[in-house]
Amino acid sequence: MMKKSPKSAKPSPAGGDHPSATRGELPASNRATRAAERRAAIVEAAMEEFIARGFAATRLDDIAKRAGVAKGTIYLHFKDKESMFEELVRVVIVPVVERLTALPPPTGSVRDLIEAFAGNFLKEVIGTRRGDLVRLIVAEGPRFPAVADFYYREVVSRGIAAMRGLIELGIARGEIRQQDLARYPQILVAPAMIAVIWQSLFARHAPLDAQDMLRVHLDLIFGERRTT
Repeated sequence: MMKKSPKSAKPSPAGGDHPSATRGELPASNRATRAAERRAAIVEAAMEEFIARGFAATRLDDIAKRAGVAKGTIYLHFKDKESMFEELVRVVIVPVVERLTALPPPTGSVRDLIEAFAGNFLKEVIGTRRGDLVRLIVAEGPRFPAVADFYYREVVSRGIAAMRGLIELGIARGEIRQQDLARYPQILVAPAMIAVIWQSLFARHAPLDAQDMLRVHLDLIFGERRTT
């Protein structure tokens, strides 16, 4: 009895399915999309858990449950809770800082540029989840210095550098008389930080008009605006 010779494999017809598709596997592009979606879901769930429970009390089990993934899936994307929080800052806050620090050429007054910077910060942060994250860092940063250090590098240092540059320009133009202000650019953005903290602690007792407080603050630095 003669043995049947094995059939030679036929090449796939042009435009036919890739071999991996016949095994039920997703193409690489689809797998990458699914992975990105899972990562985004994890980051979103982490933000909700961090804000609700605080950084210290948040557990990876709770994040996984909220994101609808297995706990092991988290470790495919993040090595620990700190790296997850860093990604959250990169996704939620850093883009805002990049937009704010990408100011247009200083064709108008320095005060106008600072008002635009601080005003946009208030709009993007006050009353938003970003503000909740900032308050979380203020509250728990001392207990987790690595998290605070990362936030300083990625967010605070950029904002301070932008403010110092505007102050120096204002001094050079004669718009700002107090030259020592360049040593303490934190003073310039103090109303924004006060507003972020005030919003969560005392707004129900004494609502704060952050934009008007900013105007008064800038009047102290630049002098009151003259009305025509």
